[in-house]
Amino acid sequence: MQVYGLLGNPVGHSLSPPMHEAAYETLGMDARYVTFEPERDAVEAAVRGADALGIDGLNVTVPFKREVLDQGLVDADPLAARVGAVNTVDFGDRDEEGRPRGYNTDVAGVTRAFEHHGVGLGGREAVVVGAGGAGRAAAFALADAGASVHVANRTASTAEALAEDVAATEGVTSDAVTAGGLDSLAATVPGADLLVNATTVGMAESDESGGDDGESGDETPVPAELLHGELAVLDAVYSPLRTRLLRDAERAGATTIDGLWMLLYQGVEAFERWTGRDAPVAEMDAAVRSAL
Repeated sequence: MQVYGLLGNPVGHSLSPPMHEAAYETLGMDARYVTFEPERDAVEAAVRGADALGIDGLNVTVPFKREVLDQGLVDADPLAARVGAVNTVDFGDRDEEGRPRGYNTDVAGVTRAFEHHGVGLGGREAVVVGAGGAGRAAAFALADAGASVHVANRTASTAEALAEDVAATEGVTSDAVTAGGLDSLAATVPGADLLVNATTVGMAESDESGGDDGESGDETPVPAELLHGELAVLDAVYSPLRTRLLRDAERAGATTIDGLWMLLYQGVEAFERWTGRDAPVAEMDAAVRSAL
């Protein structure tokens, strides 16, 4: 039997187990997906223990995405190293020192969510709200796809640091990535084609989005009057599924993409990396939506 799992703290709320197990059942795989919740200072022991037990692969969620990378527990691929976070560990793929490979599939979660809804990214103007884990993934995803990116964050200096990291990417020009505080939204959203909420503003309860700090409840990070019908809006929050931001965007005539699409496609990418098989996307999507 193959065993995969999720490493995080907390993980009791996770939708990843039903999503991945639906894939195993659909494809007739002898596999299971389990959750691991080590103490927050025990990530090294947890990763090494999973390796010793013969776990085939791990997803990694908060608060361990950066720690797995910073503590040298994996050999991060170039994308994960640039983003500064690992959310997928493949124990079946190792470097010369024997370390498992580490990847970031959150980036694919962003790009594939847009692609699923027929939204092109190249040459577009994008605004990312939030500069935490989800914000970093979104900013790199959009810039790598050829979009110009503006990062807006409550702490402007954090947004500026992220913009500098993205601008250091080969093929991305410095003038294609800008940053500012939340007050910069008034000048950037009206002319944007793409908008990503990568904060937790609007969240009813904890999820796996890894967004920047924000307030919970029926709130929105972007004033409704800034939204327009030419936007495609992705909200990383998926609890509730229809956030106030998405409801406001719908009323403005925008294309809306709920947070489960980002969660789904990061899981699809991890599954395909671990197994080398095409993921049964429709069945995984149905399972995760039924479990919400």
